Amino acid sequence: MKKALVFAVLLTFAAAPAVYAQAADTAITKSKAAKWFKKKEWLNGVRLIPHKSIDKEVFARQYRINKTYWDKAFAFLKEQNLQTIAKGKYAIDRDNVFASVTEEPGKDFDKTGWESHQKYIDVQCIIVGEEKMGKWPVAQVTSITRPYDEKKDVANYTAPGKFYTLPAGSFIIFFPGEAHRPNITPGGNKVVKKIVIKVRAAS
Repeated sequence: MKKALVFAVLLTFAAAPAVYAQAADTAITKSKAAKWFKKKEWLNGVRLIPHKSIDKEVFARQYRINKTYWDKAFAFLKEQNLQTIAKGKYAIDRDNVFASVTEEPGKDFDKTGWESHQKYIDVQCIIVGEEKMGKWPVAQVTSITRPYDEKKDVANYTAPGKFYTLPAGSFIIFFPGEAHRPNITPGGNKVVKKIVIKVRAAS
């Protein structure tokens, strides 16, 4: 009986390093995330500039958990001629990664709204023109104007927000927990060509 107990304890300790390694694989410090992000190896040669507001720690964790999804997303951007790609929907990895290409005038501020998602991460790439976008933590929104709709994967809010203007050749990432307000014209309602890639979020 004692031998069996000792053997069971030894098995537990033997398995512990594997469990720890698995947990450590998704954990990353702020400094390590910053270094990883700065190297840009994850871009796989894509010639787009990541926006400074991207949450590097969250991104590093999401990338480690779902590396295949992210690699496919960036491979899509690398393989396409972004200047000539046609408007429409593009399947990349079934319902795990997909893209939409739009080309339309930017909207006045009051014609846009705050939103967030839970199932998918938004990678919003500006190809032609420029676009103003807002970002704000969902936990700090002023109010919920439309509760989360699981089928549409969207909730709407009012929020103060922090706003950025993204030029052509750049992209921003919005994770679950980040409310965002895209499609705002910086002025003149000029046409903006953009690609939004949806990447399934890890819990």
